[in-house]
Amino acid sequence: MAKYRKYSKEFKLQAAKLVTEQGYSCDKAAKRLGTTGFSVRHWIKKFQQTGELVSKAESGPKIDEIRKLRKEMAQLRMENEILKKAAAYFAKESL
Repeated sequence: MAKYRKYSKEFKLQAAKLVTEQGYSCDKAAKRLGTTGFSVRHWIKKFQQTGELVSKAESGPKIDEIRKLRKEMAQLRMENEILKKAAAYFAKESL
């Protein structure tokens, strides 16, 4: 017999927001939270119907902006690592 876990409303809403606001896929959010992608999709639909969660169509520009900012952040991190290595190299040479 399968055991069903009970999640609080706050947990379900936060899981749904990972997908609609943070750009996670349902399966990725579910994996991080220890639940199923089916459950996350169900929670999203439920909260959109009650108006507690903005639909994907309404949050599209936000998701695009988040993706753009994540890409920019990754590039900046890479540039930062290059600068750290260069600084270490020149500091080593000056000794």
